[in-house]
Amino acid sequence: MPWPYPEHNPYVGDDGVRDEDLRLAALVAQRLSADWTTRRQQISVSVQNRVVILTGMVADSATRQAAGDLAWDVIGVFDVCNALTLYGRGRGRR
Repeated sequence: MPWPYPEHNPYVGDDGVRDEDLRLAALVAQRLSADWTTRRQQISVSVQNRVVILTGMVADSATRQAAGDLAWDVIGVFDVCNALTLYGRGRGRR
């Protein structure tokens, strides 16, 4: 079951949770854009209930791992869902 977007979450009644998620998303995105390994990659960051969700495409598995590690290093992050894919994966080879 996919996670719904935060604005569709019936369990969130407090704007403090949304504010914290936005703050964490900004901090993770800042870290990813500052690091030389991940700065030129196509990475999207979203946060839901302090769980960071990384999506997009990266060049190699080391970059994928680095992005996950950078997200984990942000104080306040509860978990990281690293859904990054590698360029060239998922395409049929002929």
